[in-house]
Amino acid sequence: MVQTQKIGASTAVATQASKARVLIAVMLFVTVVINYMDRANLSIAMPAIADEMDLSKAQQGLLLSAFGWTYAALQIPGGWLVDRIPPRLLYPACLILWSVATAFMGIIGGFVALIALRLLVGVFEAPAYPINNRVATAWYPERERATVIGFYTSGQFIGLALLTPFLSWLQSVLSWHWVFIVTGVIGAGWGLVWYAFYREPRDSRANEAEIDLIREGGGLVDLVEEQQPERPAVTRTDVATVLGRRKLWGIYLGQFCLTSTLWFFLTWFPTYLVEYRGMDYIKSGFLASLPFVAALVGVLFSGVFSDFLLKKGVSLGVARKGPIIVGLLLTVAMIGANFTDSTTMVILFLSIAFFGNGLASITWSLVSALAPERLLGLTGGMFNFIGNLSSIATPIVIGLLVTDDSFAPGFVYMTVVTAVGIASYVFLVGRVERVRS
Repeated sequence: MVQTQKIGASTAVATQASKARVLIAVMLFVTVVINYMDRANLSIAMPAIADEMDLSKAQQGLLLSAFGWTYAALQIPGGWLVDRIPPRLLYPACLILWSVATAFMGIIGGFVALIALRLLVGVFEAPAYPINNRVATAWYPERERATVIGFYTSGQFIGLALLTPFLSWLQSVLSWHWVFIVTGVIGAGWGLVWYAFYREPRDSRANEAEIDLIREGGGLVDLVEEQQPERPAVTRTDVATVLGRRKLWGIYLGQFCLTSTLWFFLTWFPTYLVEYRGMDYIKSGFLASLPFVAALVGVLFSGVFSDFLLKKGVSLGVARKGPIIVGLLLTVAMIGANFTDSTTMVILFLSIAFFGNGLASITWSLVSALAPERLLGLTGGMFNFIGNLSSIATPIVIGLLVTDDSFAPGFVYMTVVTAVGIASYVFLVGRVERVRS
């Protein structure tokens, strides 16, 4: 009888709750679209830049990796900032600054200048995904979080699927310079929109029933109140905690392997289609969008399916890790591109691989579930730091492995890395439960 009353009360709360968190999900989604548009614009422009500046494959790899050097290096400081500066202030500042650097890539020419500006884009994008996780942890109960993370993560694929053909067309009609100018202006404008509309749960239009729904479901609605400007700096104990837990290392290494595939598509994929498959910019822009569509389907299905399993009583570990491991297994299909001369089959293999990458892209739900409550930002920063070392390794290693005649070694490298990722989630993560600090 008591249990029935509790279920009825919970249903009443859910019925009466407002839906302010829906707007937050949309805002996160748009921000991720812009975030990844500004990561991928260089890969779209790279064939034209390389032709104009006569860049070797090694130089192209260096330029493509420039973003990753600062982005990865500043994940820990970025996580530290996320634990101290509210998202309403930190996110728009980052958005506007990285967008200005992006726009200047189209204004200031030269190989060295492009590298310097790309490094700046990495600096200001560094806190982005820890902020996303911070917002999701504050605004959503556990049973909704994977769906929301899957939804806003899909922004990286929707944006690239829709914008890759547009930016390729823009480059063919005007020049590669305008790819950066247009994307920079869009990002700066969205930074102003975020500042105008984002609020924390208790300062928003969410009613008390919605706040109770979030809090009772495991959402940390009082993070701002708990964050004090005079909090001490990160201690050795804090660092030892986020670096000394086996299950955390499981998601760190798994994220490196997962994002290696993403960074292949964000860096070398358009060049592969243009130079190794002989396509023009417009056709390559269209075909390059197809794997992103497949990844979009994967990531949307992943989040909804993971939360569905959780609601049906499946363990948190199976519900969260299952789609990730299956997705990584599908990503191995990339190696099939080495065994066919058919462009159609190549796109099919790569679409299956990127569908798998999308299916596995709810890894931030494990950060939310495993990270020590007091160290959400630091854990997210470490997770993103180690994961995004792939943004350095993937462009450079592929640039060194491939030849003017063959891209096959690049696909072999990606397959081996993916296999390591599978082993990491299977053998290191273990039971999914919050790590104690």
